[in-house]
Amino acid sequence: MTTDTEILQTIAQMPEPLKQDLLHYAKALIESHSTPDALDIQAEKPAKRGGLGIWKGKIWLADNFDEPLEDFKDYSTEC
Repeated sequence: MTTDTEILQTIAQMPEPLKQDLLHYAKALIESHSTPDALDIQAEKPAKRGGLGIWKGKIWLADNFDEPLEDFKDYSTEC
């Protein structure tokens, strides 16, 4: 069975209000895919970015990063 035949058989089973909704949707779908921008979407994919090491040299941690904070000395469990 071809797609056209299947579509027509499915539409024939629908009630009239649903057919009207389908018609509006089909027209909107055609309109949205007929604009030059819609046709060039696949051609204008952004360059692939990412990978290991992309943040190298942009992020750093202080030498004392793991040291306890002065503000929390009162909460220390060490006696």
